Amino acid sequence: MTATKPSVRPGRPHFASGPCPKPPGWSAAALSGAVVGRYHRSGPARARLCELAEKTRALLRIPATHRIAIVPGSDTGAVESAMWNLLAPRGVDILAFDHFGREWARDVADELRLGDVRTLAAPYGEIPDLARVDFDRDVVFTWTGTPAGTCVPGGGWIRDDRRGLTVCDATAAVFAVDLPWEKLDAATFSWQKAMGGEAQHGMLVLGPRAVERLESHTPPWPIPKLFRIAREGRLDEALFAGGVINTPSLLAVEDALFALAWIEREGGLDGMIARSRANRAVLDSWIESSAWAAHLARDPATRPPTPVAMRFSGPRAGAGDEASQRRLAAAIAAALEAEFVAFDIEAYRAAPPGLRVWTGGTVEAADLAALTGWLDWAFAQSLPGS
Repeated sequence: MTATKPSVRPGRPHFASGPCPKPPGWSAAALSGAVVGRYHRSGPARARLCELAEKTRALLRIPATHRIAIVPGSDTGAVESAMWNLLAPRGVDILAFDHFGREWARDVADELRLGDVRTLAAPYGEIPDLARVDFDRDVVFTWTGTPAGTCVPGGGWIRDDRRGLTVCDATAAVFAVDLPWEKLDAATFSWQKAMGGEAQHGMLVLGPRAVERLESHTPPWPIPKLFRIAREGRLDEALFAGGVINTPSLLAVEDALFALAWIEREGGLDGMIARSRANRAVLDSWIESSAWAAHLARDPATRPPTPVAMRFSGPRAGAGDEASQRRLAAAIAAALEAEFVAFDIEAYRAAPPGLRVWTGGTVEAADLAALTGWLDWAFAQSLPGS
């Protein structure tokens, strides 16, 4: 560790975990082809929406058996839409190992008021015992908990002969993990994560079993219009063919198309996975030799490609109480932002004190390598009495 200020800054100081860094080379000119000033159900606008859905399908290798819709409310809206429309016929198991898993558990118990709910919880940095999951029940889970920097270790734990549905919040895993779509009956994500797109639009992917549930089950509660994906007991086919529930931002659509084109040039899903792993390796190597930073996720098998969540450790950083550690994290983040080195890397507000760095494919490995020296500098500058 050095207290000497490094001479090389990252080329881009954007390391936030949502909205995440834009693809390299992005500028506002990327939006010049947007179909603005047009009705969002006009031919040209609908063509853009269909193109976005089908490019997403191709790049993520989503099977033709699965339906794709663009829904309001970013990933949050997509998860809520899935839960409000699909849950109730069976008991529900919910994995809660970060803030958002806990939110889905709260909504199912307190808003949908389902009686047969099991919350399989784990503290930040750990995941629940997956052997306890009962696949005769519906299962709601996040693939990657961004606040915790933890993830489920692949899809081998999901049974092929399940009777219940799997509802997966996959927003931080998309374009960083080769997801087993055949095991995900309903999956959700947003453009603002690994694509580096804009927020407020979510993607909802339904497999055949989810469609069957949707068309054989009427929820016992009224469905708000923004979550409504069925009409008169049938899947709303228009919504899964370029239609939308409410007016989308066609600027955001154009931005997402730019991101998908960049991803395609970078080698598609395989290229993005490789970039994420290479980025992760940069920070893993630095953390391994760090005197003050450690992974929040203690088991390497549950550390996702992105993001990297760090806790304080060692005699100089790890001995303070939570309040002092939060002050330290805030001071490090502020020092780096003031130097235009790193923006928005303080840990999520509900997570233990520390730092969080996005390592998805839109980040450059060279920028992460440059960041590491600055992290040590900022830590030294931020210690009490420095």
